Amino acid sequence: MNERQGLGGRSAPVIERLHALHPRLIDLSLGRLQALLAKLGHPQRRLPPVIHVAGTNGKGSTCAFLRGVVEAAGQRAHVYTSPHLVHFHERIRLAGALVGDDALTDALEATEAANAGAAISVFEVITAAALLLFSRVPADALILEVGLGGRFDATNVVEQPVVTAITSISMDHMDLLGDT
Repeated sequence: MNERQGLGGRSAPVIERLHALHPRLIDLSLGRLQALLAKLGHPQRRLPPVIHVAGTNGKGSTCAFLRGVVEAAGQRAHVYTSPHLVHFHERIRLAGALVGDDALTDALEATEAANAGAAISVFEVITAAALLLFSRVPADALILEVGLGGRFDATNVVEQPVVTAITSISMDHMDLLGDT
């Protein structure tokens, strides 16, 4: 599923505008996102403890399981996953609840303004907006799913996860990542 499916509310036109900024070729580096996060005041430095989940298959299930464990312990968990199943808002949970459209739109608009029209992937912008939201709402943990690849995935702007979980690994996205 892509970013355009499952959109509704005020956030839909913002995400549509962000698609126009997407570079023709995906640059697997963190530079663009790090520059954007600096303009946003480095929200990635003000997060609850991060559990970073990488792998080819099973990341979403692992994130759901970890969320259940954290919440069963009476703690609050932020969760960032992709893609969504039905509604775009499923990608971001703030302290256990799906992000509201107003909060998502405000974060996307702040991110869009800070980016100032520079070429950037939609996933990078959504990640920046999610990190901004996570930095503003108290929680006990952040469960963060890697999007594509690993090392240069946008979620790797988080420098010190307390735990890194790796699910099964296999060849995937070879058109973008190569055969290594």
